[in-house]
Amino acid sequence: MKQKIYIIGLVAALSIAVAICLKVNHLVGASILMTVGIAVLVLLFLPMALINNFRAEGRKNPLLYVVTWLSCFVVFTSMLFKVMHWPGSGYFLPVALPFPFVVFLPVFLFTTSKDKNFNIYNTVFVLFLLASVAVLTAMLSLNVSRTRIYDSYDLSRKYNRIESVFSRVQDIKSDTPEQKGYSLLYEKIDGLVEIINGYQNLIFAAEGITKEQWISDPELLKKPDVTSLASNDIRNAGEAYPGEKLESGMKNLLAEFEKTPGCEDIAKAAPAVFHYSAASKDDDPWALNILKANPLSWSMISLDGLKESLMMIKASLKLGK
Repeated sequence: MKQKIYIIGLVAALSIAVAICLKVNHLVGASILMTVGIAVLVLLFLPMALINNFRAEGRKNPLLYVVTWLSCFVVFTSMLFKVMHWPGSGYFLPVALPFPFVVFLPVFLFTTSKDKNFNIYNTVFVLFLLASVAVLTAMLSLNVSRTRIYDSYDLSRKYNRIESVFSRVQDIKSDTPEQKGYSLLYEKIDGLVEIINGYQNLIFAAEGITKEQWISDPELLKKPDVTSLASNDIRNAGEAYPGEKLESGMKNLLAEFEKTPGCEDIAKAAPAVFHYSAASKDDDPWALNILKANPLSWSMISLDGLKESLMMIKASLKLGK
């Protein structure tokens, strides 16, 4: 029995440790490993360890064992909800923070006070452990790790303001011969913008929000720090590989810049403006990297930034700048 408990505990500890490393680096698999690790810890390891100890101690103080497991369940589950940014975490954490002090500690002190042979150092250890859990839980509630995500929200708000300005420039008409020569460029730029809007709409639908809600409050994203979420949402819509349309559209646009008289300088600068580079044999395509390699919030802001760059170039061509 003990050997099984040790093996299950080791599996839980390794899963959580690896999940933390993946989560810090925003790598794929962190969410699954974190959920599995805490589930194994709370639902398998702790009950088996507590039951084994309960029997070894002569089946004394059953209430203390039940309350111990319940406190661990509440604390670890609330941490999981907070780390994963699941709905309800904001309500769960304030309950979990005082729970060990309000529920577990009184039962523990009442039970151990009856045992004359109980070592006082065990009480000190328990109090120290509770204090550590309280500090860790409080740090989770501070959202310190989400600073980078909030930066993306600020950029999103700025891009959305820019978009509202350049959308008015789109209505400018010009019948000069030079402007007529740009008609195919305008068409390809509009096509790329439409592709980006389509990708974002797929993500909005998966997140259960609308574009208008995203513009007014970007923080409505449920899983902003999850890597590959944008690519998964687009893959689920049936695209061969996420970003295929965007990749093809960008290549066609760059080729059109190169053969359009008067746009040679734009053609040279375009890769830097769009952060575009052709993929090598060992690398993912440019568009797939935008959608897969970044957390969801930064995939969204990259799409926003790309759209604004396209609109800015189109506006400069229309205005003859």
